[in-house]
Amino acid sequence: MTLQDTCARAEELLGHTFRDRALLEAALTHPSLSAEDSNAQSYERLEFLGDSVLGLVVAEELFRRYPEEPEGVLTRRKIASVSGESLAAVGGDLGLAQLVRFGKGEARSADRGRATALENVVEALIGAVYVDAGLEAAREVVLRLLGHVIELPDIATHNDPKSRLQEQTQAIGAGLPEYRVVRATGPAHAPDFTVEVRLGDQVVGTGSGSSKKQAEKAAAAAALERMAKS
Repeated sequence: MTLQDTCARAEELLGHTFRDRALLEAALTHPSLSAEDSNAQSYERLEFLGDSVLGLVVAEELFRRYPEEPEGVLTRRKIASVSGESLAAVGGDLGLAQLVRFGKGEARSADRGRATALENVVEALIGAVYVDAGLEAAREVVLRLLGHVIELPDIATHNDPKSRLQEQTQAIGAGLPEYRVVRATGPAHAPDFTVEVRLGDQVVGTGSGSSKKQAEKAAAAAALERMAKS
């Protein structure tokens, strides 16, 4: 499949035609390719932006759809909707794995970190649409991709450690947990992130994972275990 065909297929899946296709190309480019080709910009910057846009759109949509739900339930719904597992599943269902541009070494690997890559690409695509056409266009794409996930009836009971930690800290008046990446190591195809979760100035948990979201969940789980023992 040519790059032009790949972009056309991605636009069809998103329901958005890009004015600047360079944004779309970057959103579909794995860091392993940009490491081999200095002219190939990876999805990392767009992923950073898309993560925030995604969170805003989902929070706003949940607020609108569920006017009677308390904050705790809305929080659980949001965390479950934008979790790495949800995004990777959406990317897999769309067939994005066949559209991602990997470097030669990564493409030969038996396990290309596909779930993490799909999670990142979904966020990067949302970021790319936002830069290309603004918030309303990004909202349309988010709801097109994740609207069905937001509607799942059991999503409010999603047993996510980040959600449980936030509920516990709010219950004791400790404020919102803050997650911070303190180390990122490994090659592009097999990264390893270490994240600290803080309450104020105190580190209450540390965790590692192959994506930032996985590391955040591990840190939250460590914090919950520590709180249970205290």
